[in-house]
Amino acid sequence: MTDGGKRRGARSALASTLFVLAALGGCAGVHTTQSGAVGVDRTQYMSSLVSSQDLQKEADQQYATIISQAKAKNLLDVNAQQVARVRAVAQRLIAQVGTFRPDAASWNWEVHVISSSEVNAWCMPGGKIAVYTGLLDQIKPTDAELAAVLGHEISHALREHARERVSQQMATSVGLSVLSVVTGSTAVSDLGGKLSDVMFTLPNSRTHEAEADRMGVELAARAGYDPNAAVSLWRKMGAASAGNAPPEILSTHPSAESRIADLQVAAQQVMPLYQQAQAGK
Repeated sequence: MTDGGKRRGARSALASTLFVLAALGGCAGVHTTQSGAVGVDRTQYMSSLVSSQDLQKEADQQYATIISQAKAKNLLDVNAQQVARVRAVAQRLIAQVGTFRPDAASWNWEVHVISSSEVNAWCMPGGKIAVYTGLLDQIKPTDAELAAVLGHEISHALREHARERVSQQMATSVGLSVLSVVTGSTAVSDLGGKLSDVMFTLPNSRTHEAEADRMGVELAARAGYDPNAAVSLWRKMGAASAGNAPPEILSTHPSAESRIADLQVAAQQVMPLYQQAQAGK
């Protein structure tokens, strides 16, 4: 084959792969949430092979296992005062989720506190929340700062970011398999892996974090928590990571400086909602 023929063949293989990636393994564009005051309205692409119901079922099973293991080790909801505080903040936020997606108000929400030195908190698909005592004991968040954390994690669930990432990974895997078969080159797969990181993993991870930050600030403001607490929270997080390994909750997040700048803008944007909530008390 001539060099020109090889190049045409390579282009054809790449075009085939890009077609598969563009199709995203049978993905369709959806809007999981309403935009809210903060204007989160990005179209998301979800695979038809990964339904919300299937992912939630898997999340429920994993959550049940985590909770069962923590209970067996006497690490579940040990401090009644901490549990009551976390649940009180969470319930005020959950009462506001209809702003972004009305169906979430009827999710089977659960909130537990797990004794662990990790500075972490998360919300699984379908509303299963866990807060680690390391976050409470080491960061010592105010109620408003705790609302910023929980609002952020709840927003990941509302936006179905986990499902979106699974869809992206499936599409990338399919596309790279096609490219590898067509070219017969494992080296191309390595390059493709790096390309997928740039195209999917890193940009979308940062996008997800920014969306969760903005939506979380709005949930907190609507629940009557000062949205500026999100700024003070991440300053505390940044200080906690100075000279040490970052807290687990920061491992895939943007730098504290860039996050603080974005949060300051979002906090001012939703301040009228906070003031309205305060006036209604």
